[in-house]
Amino acid sequence: MAVPNSKSALNISSSSIAPSGSTSAMDRWIDMSALMRIKNLQLRAKSVVDGFHNGLHRSPLHGFSVEFSEYRPYSLGDDPRTIDWKLFARSDRYYIKKFEDETNRRCYLVVDKSKSMDFSSLEYSKCDYARTVAATLAYYLTLQRDAVGLLTFDEDISDVLTARFRTGQLKRILSLLEKPSSGASTDLLRPLSHLADIVRQRSLIIIMSDFLVPTESLRVPLSMLKARRHDVVLLRVLDPAEVALDLEKASMLMDMETGREIYVDSNAARASYQKKFQQHEAALMELAGQLGIGWTSLQTNESVEHALFDFLSRQQRSNVGGPRTPSKFAGGGASSGSATSSAVGGQR
Repeated sequence: MAVPNSKSALNISSSSIAPSGSTSAMDRWIDMSALMRIKNLQLRAKSVVDGFHNGLHRSPLHGFSVEFSEYRPYSLGDDPRTIDWKLFARSDRYYIKKFEDETNRRCYLVVDKSKSMDFSSLEYSKCDYARTVAATLAYYLTLQRDAVGLLTFDEDISDVLTARFRTGQLKRILSLLEKPSSGASTDLLRPLSHLADIVRQRSLIIIMSDFLVPTESLRVPLSMLKARRHDVVLLRVLDPAEVALDLEKASMLMDMETGREIYVDSNAARASYQKKFQQHEAALMELAGQLGIGWTSLQTNESVEHALFDFLSRQQRSNVGGPRTPSKFAGGGASSGSATSSAVGGQR
């Protein structure tokens, strides 16, 4: 596997971001085509995290993932925001709060490696995108000294790594993410039921998939996780082509999981397809809202930083997990969804 030098990785995290004159820090996203040319998954994740913070010019989570430890006298150069003004009112002296890192937060990254995730109309697949999101979150959480675990699946459970904070854990996660998948169909019941059985401590569980399954098949496994007080976030990954069904001419399409082929005249079918797509996503969002589960939908041409930004925003709103109602980005990925298990599995 080719490994870029540090200079090329730095170029991705700085020059690929829009100029600082943009109207919003959130407009300065890393270019995905440039990012995905970094073959080493850890360097790719590092570029996203570094570029995200460089784009904001500061971490969006000052004081996040820490708990109060003790007071100490204020010194020149300390952040005035850490001054305890109530203590100043009582003592007429400036003291700041010292904090120590939390190390007991746990997060499980659940990544779908089924055949439908191999679909791509770009230079990289949905699975490549999901791997990059998972690696980025794992890298960030490791920097925060949090325990991170991983579960990958297709029609069966592929790999399980218990959430820990220890030397070599990130390397193990990245190694498992890079393993090729040999499965075909998608079965979310088994991996999520397994997590509900083995994860006893309250954890944040982020599930990355295209969710091209009947909506009601998700109710039972997701309810099991919520019943065990886990905070759950669904992160849907979609390719732009399967959202728009934007084919230039009538084509034979193949379901990547079943091999079934179907003739489609896109001009005649597009309106009906998109309507069912939107109905399916609306049903997924309704289910997430009913269960108190977080929701984000991204298309693979959108920057991975969207996922990191959403994760950090959720953490600011809740010290452990996500919001109690589904949320979405105002962008192309926000309105996408699917009603079939793979209308755009493959084109010949």
